[in-house]
Amino acid sequence: MSAAPQEVLIAGRWRPASTNATFTSENPATAQALPELYPVSSWADCDAALAAANEAFITLRATPAETIAKFLERYAERLEAVKGALVEMANRETALPTAPRLADVEFPRTTAQLRSAAAAARDGSWSLPTIDTKQGIRSCLAGIGPVLVFGPNNFPFAFNSMSGGDFVAAIAAGNPVIAKANTSHPGTTRLLAIEAQAAAEEVGLPPGTVQLIYRTSHSDGEKLVADARVGAIGYTGSRSAGLKLKAAADAAGKPIYLELSSVNPVVVLPGALRERGGEIAEQFTGSCLMGAGQFCTNPGLVLLLAGKETDTFVAQVAERFRAAPVGTLLSRSVAKTLGESVETLKKAGAEVLSGGAAGGGKGHSFGNTLLKVTAEHFLAHPHALQTEAFGNESLLLVADNLDQLTRAIDSLEGNLTGCIYSDKAGEDEPAAARVAFHLRPKVGRLLNDKMPTGVAVSAAMNHGGPFPATGHPGFTAVGIPASLRRFGQLHCYDNVRPNRLPPLLADKNPTGATWRLIDGAWSQGDVGK
Repeated sequence: MSAAPQEVLIAGRWRPASTNATFTSENPATAQALPELYPVSSWADCDAALAAANEAFITLRATPAETIAKFLERYAERLEAVKGALVEMANRETALPTAPRLADVEFPRTTAQLRSAAAAARDGSWSLPTIDTKQGIRSCLAGIGPVLVFGPNNFPFAFNSMSGGDFVAAIAAGNPVIAKANTSHPGTTRLLAIEAQAAAEEVGLPPGTVQLIYRTSHSDGEKLVADARVGAIGYTGSRSAGLKLKAAADAAGKPIYLELSSVNPVVVLPGALRERGGEIAEQFTGSCLMGAGQFCTNPGLVLLLAGKETDTFVAQVAERFRAAPVGTLLSRSVAKTLGESVETLKKAGAEVLSGGAAGGGKGHSFGNTLLKVTAEHFLAHPHALQTEAFGNESLLLVADNLDQLTRAIDSLEGNLTGCIYSDKAGEDEPAAARVAFHLRPKVGRLLNDKMPTGVAVSAAMNHGGPFPATGHPGFTAVGIPASLRRFGQLHCYDNVRPNRLPPLLADKNPTGATWRLIDGAWSQGDVGK
């Protein structure tokens, strides 16, 4: 073990934490503890971070968007300069492959997010400037205040509390961020924070713009999200922990944006199975088992109509699951929770076709698990049979007819994604239309003829959905500029003198490129032109 715990980042400097309590992370591939010690912060650290963030926000309110954009760009440049060390550390802490996953996919996505957020901050259109010249009223979104970001275990760069989507959205909207590291990869988060703080200093952002604590008690975490100095919270993680934070934030009137739980239903219609059943079986197996299934958009529920094509498909998938190598899970707790979830599904009546037990891979692992249930049984036990098994698992649901299948869809909770596979000749079109009608309100993103695992960084993307996929169906955690609006407060100016208006609401468009709604029409021009 290291001689002393790593330091926390508070008010622009690295300093010892307020207590002697510590924890370690593990290398999931060896199931052995890593040598570094990390502190469990007391409320004193949380209070100091909140005070510093509050002071930083006062300065940030008057900081030009150009400075914030330069920070995000400089941070991306600094990360690229230490890419090797970051990838090595993330691999040690998560067992995710160095290449292509970390180095060639997730890392460039992360730096691209930073640069996209910089462009959005510089442009300003994200803030929806709105001008009513007849009534003398103008409004736009502006920063909401200090944002707490709780990052997940499965994306050590792209969703990290110190570099991921919530972080870049909060910063680009003009807010300081207090990052709470995920305990599965604290070393990776620390390396990110070093570069973030250095970039903030280079461009002149105030101390406390970016801060890092590693871990708190559950009670301090709930106290933290409810503090009066907090503007908003972004959380990605387990449903149980997220709901406790939500209860505390809701009681204090604090907006909290959650990503919690999703089984991401995939409906495969008979014509598609007849046309390309083997191909779909291969796509589904690859999607479900990729990265040991540790994606929030993993296809955890497949809905099928009974028939010989379905019987063939089920047999093909089961064979592929049994033949595929078993991946390493992100942590001991992920393996434990996966086992508990599979047991819940089994007790609810799901039949095991493959896997179902721990082991079979390197380090923390669980057998590639495929389960099956009838729609009739699913409808009798919908809550238990929608248990999310985060990992290399999926449940096949077989319905007797389309009416029964759509009733099963109607019983679903909210999900991030939903997918429909249909044949190319049009035989499935009537059924696909019915399925889409029932599935559309249950999911944030509807796909056709492709598995849901990938989440493109696109302005049109919705990485959100009805509860419990997220805490609010109207917002997305991926997709700039929409993701920035979660961390904005609407500022309205009524009969305010022109010299007192913020630049984006002045008659002259300050950038010449910002889209503004002027008297009901979107324009990049000046008022009156």
